[in-house]
Amino acid sequence: MSVIVLLIAAGGAVAAGFLGAFVWAVRSGQFDDTCTPAIRVLLDDRQSTPMPRVPGTTTEGRAEARDRSSTHGR
Repeated sequence: MSVIVLLIAAGGAVAAGFLGAFVWAVRSGQFDDTCTPAIRVLLDDRQSTPMPRVPGTTTEGRAEARDRSSTHGR
């Protein structure tokens, strides 16, 4: 019988921990913007992320690599 009491107490402690984590997440703003992450994949952000320069290549080589990477997977 003491095992059941121990399990109920342990389950209550775990539930209280999850409730505390949820309250902390809500108060810290984790759930403020629920719409933007769903549409973020639809936004075009190519101009905001420049290609890194690879030593030994010219700008034409980077442009060709950018063209290949933008059409890859479509």
